[in-house]
Amino acid sequence: MIGLWDTTGNEVVKALAAERRSAGGVASGLALTLVAVVEEKKVREAEAAATIAAAAHPCRLLIVVRSDLEGRSRLDAEIVVGGRLGPAEAVVMRMYGRLALHAESVVMPLLAPDVPVVTWWHQEPPDMIANDFLGVVADRRITDSAQAYDPVAALRQRATDYAPGDTDLTWTRITLWRTLVAGAFDTTDARVTGATIVAPAKDPTAWLMKGWLQSRLGIEPELQVSDRAPRMHSVQLQTENGDTVTVTREENTALFSRTGQEDRYMPLPKRPVGDELAEELRRLDADQIYADALGAMAGQTGLDHRPPMRVHVWKDPALAAKAGDEAGAMAGPGGTAA
Repeated sequence: MIGLWDTTGNEVVKALAAERRSAGGVASGLALTLVAVVEEKKVREAEAAATIAAAAHPCRLLIVVRSDLEGRSRLDAEIVVGGRLGPAEAVVMRMYGRLALHAESVVMPLLAPDVPVVTWWHQEPPDMIANDFLGVVADRRITDSAQAYDPVAALRQRATDYAPGDTDLTWTRITLWRTLVAGAFDTTDARVTGATIVAPAKDPTAWLMKGWLQSRLGIEPELQVSDRAPRMHSVQLQTENGDTVTVTREENTALFSRTGQEDRYMPLPKRPVGDELAEELRRLDADQIYADALGAMAGQTGLDHRPPMRVHVWKDPALAAKAGDEAGAMAGPGGTAA
């Protein structure tokens, strides 16, 4: 590992090249560049997840940590090739002051040549991806609505802000659920007439499951709020011949029940973030099924017909925060501007 403190982007590029030569890294073996936008307290989580994902998709990992936007501009960097991060070439960059608002000036020269770019936010997702240049330059963009204060509202915002190439780890977390539900109809042609989902009110996976069933089957699933479990508890489908199919979570297994058949158990583990990330890195084109499910969940249509290219919209969060403070200071006792 090489540590560079209070350095420049040019020095980071030189140090990465030297470390790659020392470790025998070969740029042509990289499948992609993964840019991770992370909060300081989640850097180790991001590294652990990227290590798992890099085992399946050798990548150059660029971790961007933005801190103290009003302080002195400074760049600290750690460079790791192999070692604790497996096959990944990693640069952890902590950016302070105004430099943090222009992270692309340091990141762009570090992108691996001739490979796709994927940006992953391992923190609360941005309201508008176009406000972050690191998302604009990416071929694929991965958010995680579950990390927002209101996950369901954040998922709806993903539909409003959607462009082909976007995805969310909420979608990845229902892959096994979708496999179990879809597999129930391999041996029957009975049409589904209704569905019931039991889950906590703020579980985004349940809402996206609802959107998926609605977009695929043309029905309006019912969402029953229940706090019996912290995550989606069960999905039940009703067919026109009176049969029902129910998938119920029990710890790390699923109880599969179907009218006229014996119950059976199937694996339904909670996967680590690294496995979820690796799944999303398998495809670098737009996910139309996700777009349909997200649009049905949010009541919006034509998401997959939007332009895939984004135009950077500059937004200075420091100025926005200052304007908010000034507006609050001018507000009267009733909370309105004086």
